[in-house]
Amino acid sequence: MNTVLETYNYHAWGNKMLLDRLKQLPSEVFHREIKSAFPSISSVIAHVYTVDQLWSYIISGMDMPEALDVEKASGEGKNIDEIDGMFHTLSEAYKETLAQSANRHELRWLNIPWEGKRETSLYEMVLHVVTHGTYHRGNVTAMLHQMGYTSITTDMTAYWFV
Repeated sequence: MNTVLETYNYHAWGNKMLLDRLKQLPSEVFHREIKSAFPSISSVIAHVYTVDQLWSYIISGMDMPEALDVEKASGEGKNIDEIDGMFHTLSEAYKETLAQSANRHELRWLNIPWEGKRETSLYEMVLHVVTHGTYHRGNVTAMLHQMGYTSITTDMTAYWFV
């Protein structure tokens, strides 16, 4: 089993589940301004998408400072169907890259400008992408509750039974 790919698949599943839930709600909920860590649910989703793009470049071998300078597609202002399509396309690219990665423990130098340099593995980088997405899906869940709506579970235990 490709543990790195399976770990990423959980992230893609969690994002898809949340986006599907958001599609069930009135369309204005996605862009409604709210007092929270982000000004709207769409802002949270756009942030996750941008960071996922950044890490896709890094995982593919680009140095982080260079990846930070690459122009990224923005999820800001997109409707839920557009951002869902963008996530799908990015997710397929991740899956292709990760399926071809033979050694999840191979160490690479990672230069994070605001943190420093360190050796890290492919698995650790993917784990960061996954935990970052999980954290922000929690933000969206809290925002939905603030607006009087329920969310859905995207816990890994739910993923295990898919």
